[in-house]
Amino acid sequence: MNLDSLSFDLLQPRPILVVISGTSGVGKDAVIKCLKSRNLALHFVITATSRPPRADEVHGRDYFFYPPAEFEERIKNGEFIEHAMVYDEHKGIPRSQVEEALKSGKDVVAKVDIQGAATLRRLYPQAVVIFLVPRTVEEWLNRLKRRNTETEEKLKTRIETAKFEVSQIEIFDYIVVNAEGEIDKAADDIIDIINAEHHRVEHRRPLE
Repeated sequence: MNLDSLSFDLLQPRPILVVISGTSGVGKDAVIKCLKSRNLALHFVITATSRPPRADEVHGRDYFFYPPAEFEERIKNGEFIEHAMVYDEHKGIPRSQVEEALKSGKDVVAKVDIQGAATLRRLYPQAVVIFLVPRTVEEWLNRLKRRNTETEEKLKTRIETAKFEVSQIEIFDYIVVNAEGEIDKAADDIIDIINAEHHRVEHRRPLE
C-alpha cells in the first residue's frame, strides 16, 4: 500500500478573516473587548479614524487616531484596504493589519461598519461576516443615549442609517445577539462560529 501521496497536513484549516459589524451603538467595541479578554490566538485589527479619541481611548490600542489631513494622505498612499466617511468622519482598515496577520497563520478579527463589511465581503469572499444586533430597539436606543455623545439631530441620523443597514442583511453569514448584560454570551457565540468555520471544507487546504 503506497501512502506517499497521503498527507493530512494539507487538510489543516486556513486562517479566517472574521468581520464583526452592526449598527452604531450595538456594542461592537464591548464585544471585541470581551473577546480580547479570552486570550485566544486571534489578531484584532485596529481601525483608523479621523475623529478625536474619547476620554478612555488610547491611540494604537482602541484606534489609530489620525487628523483628517493625515488620514487623507494615507488614503493617497494606499494604506487602507477600505475606507469611508461615516457620520462625517474618516474610518479605514490599515492594509498591514489584515494581510500580515493572515500570512502569520492567525485568524483575524475586524470590526467595521456596514459599508466596510460590504467591501470586505467583496474583497475577501471567504471571510466570515457577522451582524451584531441588540435584543430590542429599546436596548439599542438606551445604549446610544448613555454614551452622552448624541445630539438629538445625530440620534435621528443614526436611526435612519440603522434602518438602511438592517436592510443589508444579505451580505452577512451570521447574526449574533448582544443583549443587555449578556456580553459573554455574544462572545461565546462568536467563538463557536469561528470554531465551526474551521471545520468547514472550504476553509481547509485541498489535497494535491
